[in-house]
Amino acid sequence: MNRHRRLVASAAALVALSLGASAVSAGAASAASPYLQKREAQALLDGLGYADEISAVELSGTRVNSRAGARPLGGRHPLVLLSPGFTLHRATLTVLAEELAARGYVVAVMDHAHESFGTEYPGGRTLPLRAPLTKDVPGVRAADASFLIDRLLDRSGGFAKIIDRRRIGMGGHSIGGSSSAVAMARDSRIRAGANMDGGFKDANPGGGMNGRPFLLLGTEANRRPGAGTGSHEEWLGAWAGLDGWKRWLAVAESGHFSFNDIPVLGGQRGLVNPQAPLSGKRAAEITRDYVGALFDRHLKGEREPLLDGPTAANPEVSFHRP
Repeated sequence: MNRHRRLVASAAALVALSLGASAVSAGAASAASPYLQKREAQALLDGLGYADEISAVELSGTRVNSRAGARPLGGRHPLVLLSPGFTLHRATLTVLAEELAARGYVVAVMDHAHESFGTEYPGGRTLPLRAPLTKDVPGVRAADASFLIDRLLDRSGGFAKIIDRRRIGMGGHSIGGSSSAVAMARDSRIRAGANMDGGFKDANPGGGMNGRPFLLLGTEANRRPGAGTGSHEEWLGAWAGLDGWKRWLAVAESGHFSFNDIPVLGGQRGLVNPQAPLSGKRAAEITRDYVGALFDRHLKGEREPLLDGPTAANPEVSFHRP
């Protein structure tokens, strides 16, 4: 077994001059940090089949509402870890990460070695996709998460003084979501979690949770109770094992990628999945609002009635209690 594994993460926190919610826009220019490096952008576009519609130069020229070296606000803040879907770069969770940072969280978005189409590591080396997609991936990612928490809480580093170690959460898209459940079961420091349209495979999210809260947020087509799909069956098993506060939400007209940045970027070029017509803008709003509400409720102690049931303002979102 190889005990040496490389991990890269982007960390963000609210600063005095924060721009607030995300403004990811293809080709937008500013002094802010790049969305992706050029080689990463090319690898992602090639992998997704978007290379003919969006150029790597344009995507790498996109700027986000983050600036390297900015000094965060004082005090201690809750920490949220985010894990992307398999093959996807950590940048594809930028919209959610920036929303959480704007709400006052320290946010760390992970890239897992050889599990994306291409990730540039310090020193300029780009690691390609090599890892197989197996049932072991969530456990490996859970170990990555615990390692990263250790590093961020290390008092010799710069983040320990701004993180409240009693308030840590984790969420993810696709297999990053199931990895969040495994990480919670194995690491009691993670107090709340979210799975955005990820399966569970052999994961038992109930084992070791000890009543901690968990959110399931997924597509109506595949994840709602009674959908009759393998995806639905996995969630039924997971739901039964969750022994604390829990919510099962399904989003109408959404697709698997509706819970990351891909529809936001693709929508600007008119790239719409006919099987998932929910706009990227609306999908991003739903993801930000409900995942943000989860962590606000359970890491900050805020009321967040959005999680109590259906609302007229969000007709796409249905609540299920099978």
